[in-house]
Formats: sequence, C-alpha cells, structure tokens
Amino acid sequence: MEMSAVSDQRSAKKLTCGAVVGALFEYDTPKIVHITNKKVGVINRLCQLVIIGYIVGYVIVYQKGYQEFDDVVSGTTTKVKGIAQTNYTALDMTGPGGLKFRIWDVADYVIPPQENGAFFVMTNVIYTPRQTQTTCDEDPLYITCRNESDCKAGEQVPNGNGIQTGECIPSTRNASIKVCVIHAWCPVETDELPINNDTLLTGTEDFTVLIKNNIEFPKFKAKSRNILDSQNQSYLQKCQYSRSHPVDCFCPVFRLGTIVDLTETKYRDIAVMGGVIGINIDWNCNLDHSIKNCAPVYSFTRLDEANAKIAKGTNFRYANYYDNNNTAFRDLYKAYGIRFIVRVTGKAGKFSIIPLLLNIGSGVGLLAIATVVCDVITLYVLEKGYYYKENKYLYVDDFPKDELSGSKAANDNDDEPLLDDRA
Repeated sequence: MEMSAVSDQRSAKKLTCGAVVGALFEYDTPKIVHITNKKVGVINRLCQLVIIGYIVGYVIVYQKGYQEFDDVVSGTTTKVKGIAQTNYTALDMTGPGGLKFRIWDVADYVIPPQENGAFFVMTNVIYTPRQTQTTCDEDPLYITCRNESDCKAGEQVPNGNGIQTGECIPSTRNASIKVCVIHAWCPVETDELPINNDTLLTGTEDFTVLIKNNIEFPKFKAKSRNILDSQNQSYLQKCQYSRSHPVDCFCPVFRLGTIVDLTETKYRDIAVMGGVIGINIDWNCNLDHSIKNCAPVYSFTRLDEANAKIAKGTNFRYANYYDNNNTAFRDLYKAYGIRFIVRVTGKAGKFSIIPLLLNIGSGVGLLAIATVVCDVITLYVLEKGYYYKENKYLYVDDFPKDELSGSKAANDNDDEPLLDDRA
C-alpha cells in the first residue's frame, strides 16, 4: 500500500512537470476561418466603422492628431487708470492731513505699483493718522484688566499693538472698561470700517486696467501678444472689453466693474471687504496658419469664498512716514481691496508626420477589437458556437521522427512512378 501511494505521488509530480514543460514549449499560430454569417458580418463591419470613425473623426480631426504641440510661455504687465474721491465732510470725518475732500489716483490705491502677474486696487480703508512712538491704552479688543497685576510689564499683547508697561487704566474708548497701557505707535488703530456696508473710495468700479500679455511657443519659435496688429493707438484709448462684441472682445482694456460682473458678483459686495478675482487669458493657436491669426480668449472667476463666515475678504496694512519737529510720525492705512490675478494658459499645434503615423498605427491596432468582439459572439453567443469552435481551434501534437522518415520515403516512392509515367 505504501509503495503504491509513493508511486501515485511520483506519477502526479511527473504529470505536473510535464504540463508545465509542455506549456512552455507550445506555440499558437492564427488560423483563418471564413464564417458566412450575416449577423456576425454586420457586427464586424459596424465595429470597424466605429473604430475608424473614432480614429479619423475624433483623434485625427477633432483632437488634431496630425499635429505636435507646445505649451505657452508668457509675461504679463498691467496698468491701472482712474480717479476716486472721498467726501469726509459728508461722512463727518477728518481725512489725511486734515483734508475734508480727497482725490485718490493710481499712486494712492494701486499697492504695490507693480506685481508679477497680479495687481491690487484699494476700495476701502481704515485710516489712523499721526501715530508716534509713545505710550497709550491698548484696544479693548485685545486685552482688558482689573488691576495692574493683570498687565505683565515687558510682555507683548497677544495679537495686539505693543509691549505692556504694567499699568492698568480706563480705556479712552470706553471708560467702563480698563485696559493695559502699552509702548506702541499711538494712538492705536480702531479696527472698524468707517462706513457700514459701503466703501470709503467711490467710483472704483469705473477704473480701467490695460493688460499687456506677451507670449511665445519656444518649440515653434512663434511669438505674439494680446494687442493685435489690427488695433491702433486711437482704438486702445477709447475701447473697453465686451464679451459679446465681435471686435471689442479682443480689447485689452478692462473696466473693473465689468470684470467683477462677469464673475456673477456684485461689485459693491466685494468692494467693502475685498476679494480675489482671477483673469484667465487662454491661447489656442493653430500654427499651420499664421500666428497673426491667433487671438486670446478671456475668462473671469472669483477665487475667494464670497460667503466666508470668518477672515472674509482681502486686506493688509501699510504706512506713510514723516517727521515733524524732529519727531517721527506715520499715517497708518488698513487697505481693503480687490486683488486681480492674471493667469495665462494655452498651447499651439503644428503639422508633423510623426504624431499622424502614430495615431494611424494605434488605429490599425484598435481594429483587432472588432475581431475579438466577433469571436466572443460567434463562439459563446450563437447557438452553433460549438461548431465554430471546433473549426477555429486545431490541436496538433509533435510528429514522431520515425513516422516522419517513413512518410518521406513513402512520398518519394509515390513520386517516382508518376515521374516515369510522365516520361
């Protein structure tokens, strides 16, 4: 019994090894079977038509599969123009330098004067005049106290405006509250907008910006810009961008109010607290024609969260410094406004035989899918699949050498009488 079990195990191992070795040294060669079945024939032709249509119509024609492409390289500069005004008398306020009525020009509200691919326009401001280095009470928003032990001398007020002196006094803004005295630029800023739900600078929506965009496609050594050859100096001085106009849709001068409107945002809503607007310039050029025929397409979107519950809008602080009787002073501005970010995207294509041949070759390879689909239908879906399977697959074992030599000899003997008869 033990010898029989061992013999069975050896036989099983030999069969397994034989199957593995046989699989390694087998070879499959295609066999053409011509099936005269109308259903399968129609399906085959339909699959081929769909694949050919996809390659020719979508890949080569629509996706321009006959072209090679290059991405755009770009440089952008901006120039803002416009005048804003503030009537401090009507607002019961005193403006910078004691002004009752102030004009704001581009040097006042574009901060900084130049940026790389962006610009900022101030639309609202909190103004704190004539600050000087001395001691004063801190804003109650940042720290309050009951007695001097609550004020740590020499320590900074967290998120505040200066360094504590150790004194605790009633606030000059609200006498019912005590606050710590600090070393700082005094008086400290009152962080409240001067006008509720409105802007201090009026008329900023009518400002205009000239965007000059120079592009290049290095692979093709092609250059262009968004100021077209058909535009002249007199046209640029009076035109403004209009998306629906056939000519002014290429004007590089944009009204800020128009830009914001095209983002489906009300200008007043974004001007009060500020925000971020994206200006996208898209170049899609076909260099099989002249680069002069290529023109940009402009689009606009609001990038910040319009309904943010905290930290809404865009703002920053800057100061103007000056001396008076050897004492340093500064006017502090907390500027709210709209930051416009200019982004440039695009690509150019030009005819090349290499991508065309690659796409045609891939299309020819995809035609094999039609054969696979028809094989599946023929062998596994049709009722006579078993019959087609018998004719499609032919299994041939290795031919024995002794039978091969005998067969050759028989063929030689059979041929000799025929040759004799012919003679």
